[in-house]
Amino acid sequence: MLCSMKELLDAAERQDRAVGAFSVYSMETVKGAVAAAEQMGTPIILQIAESRFPYAPLELMAPMMLGAARTAQVPVAVHLDHGVHMETIKQALDYGFTSVMLDASAYPLEDNIRMTKEVLKLARAYHAAVEAEIGCVGGNEGLGDMADRYTKPEEAERFARETGVDALAVAIGNAHGNYRRPPSLQFSILKEIHDRVPIPLVLHGGSGISFGDFRKTIAGGIRKVNIATAGLEALASAAKEVLSDDGNASYFTMSQRMCEKVCACAKTHIYVFNCQGSLAQIEEGTSCLG
Repeated sequence: MLCSMKELLDAAERQDRAVGAFSVYSMETVKGAVAAAEQMGTPIILQIAESRFPYAPLELMAPMMLGAARTAQVPVAVHLDHGVHMETIKQALDYGFTSVMLDASAYPLEDNIRMTKEVLKLARAYHAAVEAEIGCVGGNEGLGDMADRYTKPEEAERFARETGVDALAVAIGNAHGNYRRPPSLQFSILKEIHDRVPIPLVLHGGSGISFGDFRKTIAGGIRKVNIATAGLEALASAAKEVLSDDGNASYFTMSQRMCEKVCACAKTHIYVFNCQGSLAQIEEGTSCLG
């Protein structure tokens, strides 16, 4: 069933867990992520970033994402990740996305606040939630060791107070893409932000962070974790396996294997973000919410 991101994050806040936000680029990623959510009995977020539109156009992806969310057996929110242009954000809202993100983190704080307020005004007319970002989350370089790029707790407090945004992505040593070395997450910074900011916090660049560190960030106030690279790697791995087993394999065989691989990847992350106990319980399809 289609639901709002705010509803999911508020519930996660009450229960001290996080919602998995899975970036999708194809039918296989959508089917795999939703199958995982249904098998685990746990809500998720389907999302797509504006930068991926050349490969997965919004006009094709939006109806598929929304259709999958509406027919899912668990609550699923549909989110625009890293929106850059106001016209793109409005387009996503017109399609029926239940949340949008404006990424104005590269701008000065005052400009980020002003632009976020504009998006909030627009999104509220659609009853949609808004995510924003401050600090600088790294790119594919996997580096997170430049202290001047970490989110400053006092700026996060001001940003949340002046905008009233629904969720805030923070930079604590996390980075998009593959990490060249294990990330060094700054949990002390996360704690101070969480102490100052009374809204759900978001961790971008989740692929490659250890399960133990995931749970430490969740204990520190993270309520949404983005997973993109791990899903793409699951797709590529499935294709390689099928072609290695049978170079003449059909598209349908490959598509099914891709769905299975994405589902397995998503189930693991859903369990880590929502449950306590052994990861071996994933195989039992244990519900994370009882």
